Amino acid sequence: MAKTRATGAAPDDGVAVGRQTPFEPEPAEGPSAFPPIAEYAFLSDCESNALVAPSGNVEWLCSPRPDGRSVFASMLDRAAGSFRLGPTGVLVPAGRRYLPGTLVLETTWRARGGWVVVRDAMCVGPWYHQQRRSGTHRRPPTDYEAEHILLRTVKCIIGHVELSLDCEPVFDYGRTEATWEYSGQGYGEAIAHGGDGDVQLRLVTDLRIGFEGRGAHARTTMHEGDRAFAALCWPRSQWSASEEYWAERAPPANADEAFERMERTAEFWRGWINQGVFPEHRWQSHLQRSALTLKGLTYAPTGALLAAATTSLPETPGGERNYDYRYTWIRDATFMLWGLYTLGFEREANDFFYFVADLCDEDGELQIMYGVAGEKELPEQELEHLSGYEDARPVRVGNAAATQRQHDVWGAVLDSVYLHTKSRDYLPERVWPMLKRAVECAIDNWAKPDQGIWEVRGPPRHFTSSKLMCWVACDRGARLAKLHGDRDLAASWRKAADEIHADICEHGIDERGVFVQHYETTALDASVLLMPLVRFLPPEDPRIRDTVLAIADELTVDELVLRYRVEETEDGFAGEEGTFAICSFWLVSALVEIGEVARARQLCEKLLSYSSPLQLYAEEIDPRSGRHLGNFPQAFTHLALINAVMHVIRAEAGGDATRFRPQGVSLF
Repeated sequence: MAKTRATGAAPDDGVAVGRQTPFEPEPAEGPSAFPPIAEYAFLSDCESNALVAPSGNVEWLCSPRPDGRSVFASMLDRAAGSFRLGPTGVLVPAGRRYLPGTLVLETTWRARGGWVVVRDAMCVGPWYHQQRRSGTHRRPPTDYEAEHILLRTVKCIIGHVELSLDCEPVFDYGRTEATWEYSGQGYGEAIAHGGDGDVQLRLVTDLRIGFEGRGAHARTTMHEGDRAFAALCWPRSQWSASEEYWAERAPPANADEAFERMERTAEFWRGWINQGVFPEHRWQSHLQRSALTLKGLTYAPTGALLAAATTSLPETPGGERNYDYRYTWIRDATFMLWGLYTLGFEREANDFFYFVADLCDEDGELQIMYGVAGEKELPEQELEHLSGYEDARPVRVGNAAATQRQHDVWGAVLDSVYLHTKSRDYLPERVWPMLKRAVECAIDNWAKPDQGIWEVRGPPRHFTSSKLMCWVACDRGARLAKLHGDRDLAASWRKAADEIHADICEHGIDERGVFVQHYETTALDASVLLMPLVRFLPPEDPRIRDTVLAIADELTVDELVLRYRVEETEDGFAGEEGTFAICSFWLVSALVEIGEVARARQLCEKLLSYSSPLQLYAEEIDPRSGRHLGNFPQAFTHLALINAVMHVIRAEAGGDATRFRPQGVSLF
């Protein structure tokens, strides 16, 4: 009989195992001042990004990089800066959507006297560095580049509507209020200054701006057919706010040009998504939205992928599990390449692959995470002056996990090299020395404890998933060495892989044949769902099947998967957490692998129903309420979604469910 891992209820009290709610119902205290996390819209120009609330308020924007200081941060403190453009006194829109195939947000408003449509985008235009290099690009430039403009256009489609513009930046995470000054002869252009190290903001509009305190404000009445715009612009850095810079990339001068820029940005996104290969399936829109989100979370100059656009959105309502995710994790490499190759986006896969390759030091040492330009030091600090999203404190910037030892990093690198090589039947010579160092590091460290894939802040353990990824490093290394013609090295690495494999099968499994979290426990952990996905054992192996089904039955709440049960894991934090969306999507893929296609399809449909109104995902889902928790939007979740959805689609089409691979990539 399977061991029960539910807690807090006696076997005969009528509570179903695996269905307890992770959060106790809270007494009603009136509506929150903060929008639900899932109701934010995500905008990006692939160099910075923004989140827009349903009210039309821009509540998150950092400049000039996505991990830079915030200028709007009211999602973390209602006084930390915002930028609204919409009907006066109307905060609930009639409808919101992305223009299909784009990251252009369209919000339709009904006011008492009429209707208006607002479109928001971060502008992307033709490559404009013709006279000088950009100074930030390391990857080969494309035909397009971020314009560093948050553009908002308005059109009155019927009746008359009073329109309000309220731009109140507060620089440096809410520490420095803006000081404004006009920069032209009229009322339509102004500059907001912050403190030392803050970039200037330039507001250009065809409305008449006035200043009140820290804000720039405007009011006007629009009639049917009237159009208006507001463009908030910033330089590439605090050193480039010169007349030469603004002349090179000028903001729109009037409504006609603003609407043209908006359409040009929409065309960029549609052109990009058309490069992908998407199945004709009812879930196609989820795949396309995930692809667009991942593209938006990339930092084009280097090819880095942000884990998420935000910091410190809580994993537990009002709790302390609040981290900064505006960095790139090496473990994302395999999943990123897998997802991009699957959907046909080879250029982005190449860029991220070479970003990872650039990070490998000569001594082979790899951190688990880096800044978007490859920075190694990401010092963590708490911003005590910010109240946090719905009072969830502390608010953190930086991430101390960068200094942790996590042994899965070498497997992620080797699997990404293997995917890249098999997609081309070619091993780039420049990565061979890096590959050798990474495999040797895995061999030297696999037997040591670490913090594990979930970066627990408790004592190091012999985590099964860490050993698994060290096995991946040696297994893929052996295959690549054979391709490279080094048979002696291939044999040596194969021997190491077999040793790790035997150790996991001996020590990482409980008495019923189920793989566990680490060697000193019988607790389950969702990370071992990766075993069938990385081909550790055949999916028909009873140990794999029993592990997948044990997690599905015992580590779930209303079928959604927990990372682990916090009462069984010393992770260094108090409080509960929600189910992890990535783990639930991993379960979908694993169920397909073991032949449980009907169960996988049912779970996948359920997970897709939990998507935000704009088909975005945070890190966690509260299965009781469907509320999204954690940083948003979450790259890892969207990567796992692509993998899971494609597993189900191919299985439904009659493909071999146990041999899933990216489109056009022959793996084994």
